[in-house]
Amino acid sequence: MRWFSSNKNKLLMLLPTVLLYLAYILMPIVIAIYYSFTKFTGIGTPQYVGMSNYQRLFSDPIFIIALKNTFIVLFVTLLILIPGAFLLSLLLNKKMKGLGTIRAINYSPSIIAPIMVGLIWVFILDPQIGLINTFLTKIGLGELTFQWIGGETLTPFSVAIVQSWQSLGYIATIFLAGLTLIPKDLYEAADIDGASKFQQLIHVTIPLLNETFKLNIILVITLCFKIFETVLQLTNGGPNHLSDVLVTYMYSTTFTAGEYGYGMAIAVASLVATILFAGAFLGLFTLGKRVSNKEGV
Repeated sequence: MRWFSSNKNKLLMLLPTVLLYLAYILMPIVIAIYYSFTKFTGIGTPQYVGMSNYQRLFSDPIFIIALKNTFIVLFVTLLILIPGAFLLSLLLNKKMKGLGTIRAINYSPSIIAPIMVGLIWVFILDPQIGLINTFLTKIGLGELTFQWIGGETLTPFSVAIVQSWQSLGYIATIFLAGLTLIPKDLYEAADIDGASKFQQLIHVTIPLLNETFKLNIILVITLCFKIFETVLQLTNGGPNHLSDVLVTYMYSTTFTAGEYGYGMAIAVASLVATILFAGAFLGLFTLGKRVSNKEGV
């Protein structure tokens, strides 16, 4: 045990992890930033073009569509997933028969590969062969059928629903872990003071889960900005890139169109948007906490 107490040995133990992080996380980011300032097809020598790739972003209508779709997916997923996962975690925190099985079923969509999730939902959402439209037609409600995927309007909303379905158990499990850390004594004291279950939820549970809420929202933001396989399987970005998100447009630009430099500019823009959005949320969260503390004082 004395060997583990040495700071030098602790750093030595961390070295493999640090090297892997540098090799597979930081270095690819640095390389992508470098190529984003070049004109490169993946073959030959990159040609330095300065900021022209980034200037092109603002005049590229497909990039604007992909950015808009990404934000739609993000906001709809946040609206569905955070409240839904929190309510589900409250249910899973109750004592009931078969709780272990229920928790396992709840978490199971999170371990399915995203490409398989997309394939499953194609058979549900496809306008021609999908379960929803087929069922509505069979029962005489054909006027309620829509182009859930592959159209100009509903695709990002459908992607958000699919993303929420897959991530629900994962986010709920994190909420559940937070709930188990709340001391039972606080609920007993609130109960003695005459607080109802709803009042306990508002004044005990939610305030003590502030950090858990913050963690989950950051996770959802990062999940939505890097969503790829699900969109690829559902629509492949079509028709004519109308259902692209940032990552699928980056992929098609880089590996289909062969514009490696411009594709890396899209990737870097996506990274910057993720950092800015997550940073803005953390700033608002901190500001709100300070305001509430002052009001409490």
